Amino acid sequence: MAEKSFIRSVREGVLEAFTRSDALVSAAVVFLGFLAGTILILAVGRNPSDMYFSLMQVVSGWYIRWNGDSWITRFNGRYIGEWIVMSLPLILCGLSMAFAARTGLFNIGAEGQYIMGLTTAQFFAFYAPRLPAAHWIIAVLAAIAAGAIWGGLVGFLKARFKVSEVVATIMMNYIAYYMSRYFTMRIPGANTYQTPPFPPTSRLSSPFLESLTNGSRLNYGLYLTLGAVLFFWIVMGKTRLGYTLRATGLNKEAARYGGINVNAQITTAMAISGGFAGLGGAVVALGVFASGRVLAVQDGYGFDGIAVALVGNSTAWGTALGGLLFGMLKSAQPLMQSRQIPKEITSIIMGLVVVFISLRAGVRIIVDWQMKEKARKEKEKEKEKEKENELKTEKSAKKEIET
Repeated sequence: MAEKSFIRSVREGVLEAFTRSDALVSAAVVFLGFLAGTILILAVGRNPSDMYFSLMQVVSGWYIRWNGDSWITRFNGRYIGEWIVMSLPLILCGLSMAFAARTGLFNIGAEGQYIMGLTTAQFFAFYAPRLPAAHWIIAVLAAIAAGAIWGGLVGFLKARFKVSEVVATIMMNYIAYYMSRYFTMRIPGANTYQTPPFPPTSRLSSPFLESLTNGSRLNYGLYLTLGAVLFFWIVMGKTRLGYTLRATGLNKEAARYGGINVNAQITTAMAISGGFAGLGGAVVALGVFASGRVLAVQDGYGFDGIAVALVGNSTAWGTALGGLLFGMLKSAQPLMQSRQIPKEITSIIMGLVVVFISLRAGVRIIVDWQMKEKARKEKEKEKEKEKENELKTEKSAKKEIET
């Protein structure tokens, strides 16, 4: 009995520590997602090793294949560059969701803010002064401002009129999408698919990064994204503004009682959140494509950013790692498809990761309930022992009186 009790207490302690550690939970759900993907690949009669070789090729650049007699190996740094390029907008839209979440808001409108940034960057690429080195900086700053205004408007409506940010951002996603199509098609020379080529001074192209990764599309967006991650980390963890934003997110009424202007913090949080997504739009527009695009459908980076932020636990570096993970899956999709693995597998893995990480709250509730039940039972046992001791005392007293 003592051994079983010890094992049970160890198991409960490990489970409680595990559910309290966000990093361990994220690692576990990613593992479970890949495990489920492996099982699905086996179920459709394919070899799971092809998926892992594809993922390794994207991350390391090494093509590894067994031809029956020997291993074939080739290195191409382009795969690494394209993986990072795919990850950049995911990281930035993830930061958009994460920043709002730290303030107690749910920014489901990163897609619309991303579109506003993308569209604004395209317009400034054509109409801003074509100054070397300054042109693309102006376009990027304008894109950040457009995303911040689009997000800040939602924050203002939330703070001033108590409008749900979820409903407002969903509606504004569609407004941004159709506005983008309407205005972009009116750029001279544009058709229903694309605009004329961008001026060279507006591009984020980096000859050094391109040569380093064998002609990939890796660009200055890498440095901008690293700067955004550092900005998130410093502001949220090291500044007074970050403290007031986090206090607002934890308890609005307590923050208001402490003298914090809650309405201003909500508007500020949504504006900064939108700025991250707007930067993501600029990185895609000016770094990935040579011409402006007339969006036929929404790119989906904003919605994927929600999953990225969840995996990263709404922290700066965690979100960056989550973006790299999802970018790896998306980049490896064509390689897996060429090896007869259904392209839907990557989407399933991404979806399952989100589902598993969402179950964390349920697991925590169960663990808390078990701990409370254990404490209640221990109290009941203590009361029973006290009653037994009292009865023994009474019996012994009676015996003494009789004798």
